[in-house]
Amino acid sequence: MDQGYRALAARLAAIIDARVPRPRVVAIAGAQGTGKSTLAASLVDALRARGLQSDRLSLDDFYLPHAARVQLAATVHPLFATRGVPGTHDVAALEAALEAVLEDRIVAVPVFDKGRDDRAAAPRQIRGPLDVAVVEGWCLAARPQSEADLAAPVNALERDEDGDSRFRRAVNDALAGRYQHLFARFDYVVYLAAAGIDDVVRFRAEQEGAVAPALRMDDARLRRFIAHYERLTAWMARDLPGRADAVVALAADRSYSVQGGAHRLTS
Repeated sequence: MDQGYRALAARLAAIIDARVPRPRVVAIAGAQGTGKSTLAASLVDALRARGLQSDRLSLDDFYLPHAARVQLAATVHPLFATRGVPGTHDVAALEAALEAVLEDRIVAVPVFDKGRDDRAAAPRQIRGPLDVAVVEGWCLAARPQSEADLAAPVNALERDEDGDSRFRRAVNDALAGRYQHLFARFDYVVYLAAAGIDDVVRFRAEQEGAVAPALRMDDARLRRFIAHYERLTAWMARDLPGRADAVVALAADRSYSVQGGAHRLTS
């Protein structure tokens, strides 16, 4: 995938350099396993090669700590114990870090350990000022759904564990709040679009191979995990292609197309 995304990153870097005023904030959105982090790293390299100061931030690193999500589960809805949906991030901290790296400051940002499902002890430092900040995260640029869209469950998890729709409404309310303030800061949005939820599960399963065996999710746990994301993933697939600045459509074999050109992602 790295090699395939290098060419895409170089293409995007040229467009961003030419069209978007400085300082720029570029968002990379897309479902789990679509290669957001890989593309973000490649894009940072491509931007630096053009003489632009660039670095990346990840929405995942701003997950609330495990203890905070346990508290959310106890006070709002049990499904908030699982990281990922809007409401489980410290969006204000990400906003503050983003603004700081665009200025002449050194910023310490958290690092989330997905194997441990909690923040790592040591943060990562980013030195500003940046010409281009690349922010990657699965639900970036998503809009909240209408009340009517929330009525029917999209999968067994919602049907069996959110029968009163309290969880999905809380997620939607969170998305309608501080997240939109963050998203309004984006100058350019890239959307990595998987063909369907089965591909998302398979792509994400491939990523589990990098996790220590003792911490790795089996198929049943992984499918339950992805089920928390399915509603918003499907909504973004319908809504975001018409609004994103660049859409990368991923096929099941990880080939991709951008503005009509077909390419192959290679390992």
